[in-house]
Amino acid sequence: MSVVLRATMDQGLAALQRQLRALAPEAALVTDGDQPLERMTPDARPPRLVQADVIEGRSLKGRRVFGDPIVRFAAFLDGTQTSRVIAYLDGVPIVHGTVAAAVRIRRNRRLTTWHRPVIARRLYACLRLLSPDHGRLLRSLDAELVDTTPATGEPGLHPFVMRDDAVHRIQEDRERAEQELAERWCAFEHEPLFIDGSISGSDTVAAAACTVGVVKSHRTLYADGEALQTIFALRRGERSSVFRVTSPKRVTVASWYLRMRDPVGHDPMWGLVRVEIANPAPIDADGVGRMADHISLWILAEATPLSMPDARWDKMVYGIRDCEEFLRAVT
Repeated sequence: MSVVLRATMDQGLAALQRQLRALAPEAALVTDGDQPLERMTPDARPPRLVQADVIEGRSLKGRRVFGDPIVRFAAFLDGTQTSRVIAYLDGVPIVHGTVAAAVRIRRNRRLTTWHRPVIARRLYACLRLLSPDHGRLLRSLDAELVDTTPATGEPGLHPFVMRDDAVHRIQEDRERAEQELAERWCAFEHEPLFIDGSISGSDTVAAAACTVGVVKSHRTLYADGEALQTIFALRRGERSSVFRVTSPKRVTVASWYLRMRDPVGHDPMWGLVRVEIANPAPIDADGVGRMADHISLWILAEATPLSMPDARWDKMVYGIRDCEEFLRAVT
């Protein structure tokens, strides 16, 4: 057997490597300490512009959010993922992935963990390209095995393609872990929950009155032409008109852009987030505008303390950074 193992300081990975070495004595350990694959895998989604389906007024405009910021969020939800190649079998990368999600709730002005976090560790590999012996070897390990073979078409033969496929499958598992916790919150709690990312992946979460999704990445911008310039021109404490976000595979939600920090001297996305809440039915333009103002003030209240030294501090609130720090400690 031709096996190259990658050693890390993680005990779970080390245990799997010992198992593999016992089953394949000729395995050569590599101690170069590779960085997580998430830092090496490009975002496959192309940047794009989508015309906004405005439901507050007739066109997308910038609107000042009046009033003092209000601390209203009871808790924060975020998830993490980390993946590394631990072996190559028949040229196929065997990827170890860890996904985790947690809710951190405010109690006595401190953040503590709500219920039990979701943590899962799995192996990911394209089993169709492995020899029968290597397939049996992987199934005998003390780890859940996920087959990344595409449901349709032929798998890519390049190891980097297979590696990227595994990372994307791990991302899907992370999103499911986040949705599981968010749905649990909706079942037991009624206070506002700040969710890092979109809420549209779950019917339950997208329809709940207590969930607010805050999206930091902008591969898709819901604006074009003059509307795009309106978004770029937003100043701190200003938001866009509310619009509807629809997708064939996701739940329709109401959304708007909010500028959290002064963008002077930075790129147009600096301090810009996109907020998601349940899609109102029937639509009341005045009512949805008031709700957007209220929730924007809740988000602006979380702008301090700063999430330094995280590189995303212009868009990241401290409660979400606390989730990530907690998950790093327990995974």
